[in-house]
Amino acid sequence: MTKKYRSDAMASIYETMEALHRIGAIDKQTMRYFDEASLTCVRPLSPRQIKAIRKRERVSQTVFANYLNVTPNLVSKWERGEKRPSGPALKLLSLVEKRGLTAVA
Repeated sequence: MTKKYRSDAMASIYETMEALHRIGAIDKQTMRYFDEASLTCVRPLSPRQIKAIRKRERVSQTVFANYLNVTPNLVSKWERGEKRPSGPALKLLSLVEKRGLTAVA
C-alpha cells in the first residue's frame, strides 16, 4: 500500500527514518512518532460534504453504500448528521473525495 505524506520533504525524512529503523539505529517507539508526524491525517467530514461527494459521483445512497461496504441506512444517517463516519469508513470517504469512486471500485 502506498503511503501519502504531508509533503515531499516529510516523505524523504520518513524514508530515511525507516531505513534507520531497519538497521536498528532507532527503536519502534521513535518510528511510531514519525508515522504520526509524516503521514496525512484524515479530517472529519460534515454531513453536507458527504452528500456533496455522493452527488458529485452521481450515485444513489444505495449504490454509494455498496461501494463503501456499508448499509444505505448508514449513508443516510451520515448525510443527516445523525452519525459520523470514523475509522476505515472515514478513510474510504476521504479517498473517494480525492480520487472518486473508481479508487474503491
